[in-house]
Amino acid sequence: MSGTLELRAWDILKLLSNGGFHSGETMAQHLQVSRATVHNDLIEIEAAGIAVQRIHGKGYRLTQPWQPLDEHAIHIALADVAVRFDVQVQGQATSSNALLLQRAAQGAPSGSVLAVELQTAGRGRLGRIWHSSLGNALTFSVLWRFDCGLNALSGLSLAVGLAIVRALQRVGLPNAGLKWPNDVMASGAKLGGVLLEAQGDMLGPCAVVIGIGLNCSLPLHLEQRIDQSATALDQLVDEMPSRNDLLAALLQELVKVLDEFSQQGFAGMAGDWQRHHVRQDEHITLNMPDGSKVQGMAKGVNGRGELLLETAGGLQTFNSGEVGL
Repeated sequence: MSGTLELRAWDILKLLSNGGFHSGETMAQHLQVSRATVHNDLIEIEAAGIAVQRIHGKGYRLTQPWQPLDEHAIHIALADVAVRFDVQVQGQATSSNALLLQRAAQGAPSGSVLAVELQTAGRGRLGRIWHSSLGNALTFSVLWRFDCGLNALSGLSLAVGLAIVRALQRVGLPNAGLKWPNDVMASGAKLGGVLLEAQGDMLGPCAVVIGIGLNCSLPLHLEQRIDQSATALDQLVDEMPSRNDLLAALLQELVKVLDEFSQQGFAGMAGDWQRHHVRQDEHITLNMPDGSKVQGMAKGVNGRGELLLETAGGLQTFNSGEVGL
């Protein structure tokens, strides 16, 4: 993704968001600008990687219709937990995690949520790029403050994954699974992921920015850029929820898990996480940060969220590494 969209370009995108055709003249009148200005803005939109279709006599439309996130609709859908969150939707940012980390350092309150429509430098675990385009994913970050220190956060990314699975069950996907430590899986492919970044002291208090990315649809041009098997929610459910309702469901489940984690840690959730573990009792290869590999039978996780691996040398625990496909 390249290029930065100006505010007027976002106004054009909102006009085009319904997937219908709009003439350049109509858009110019609506925005009270010249026809040439609209033309230049459309060039800018395409430069940002957003496909626009032109048909003479009909006008312009987005190749992929886009359903914008709406703060008011999300607030209503959150119902009784709306008071726990301050949700902001931003058109474009390098990374929702990076921006919310800055705000955390400036004193932003717990429960601050930043959802970004278009991330130009979205990040996954281990510095990987999170590929997304306008409207095809739900990419957001949540700031949560803990009284405990950083050393008490073991297992938090697994707890967040469990909240995501529970929310997906609510919107019609009963068989989503989890791959240690932070991948959300469905039908053998990656559906989403979690990225945690923390600030604070080992003894407390601390703040954690929880980044969540979930594929809502997977256009071919994105699928070709992803270096692993991936899937999207619209391929897996009978009726696709609105992105506003999906975000609200995720936040509703997330607040339950975070409250429980604050009081009891991950231990009480380990059994439920293990029931959703897609590699449970399978022979796996664990790729370690130093480049070495460990092979064994995956036996779930312990109360700290560490992976249990039955190896030739006996049962071992790991708090880092990546499970190979």
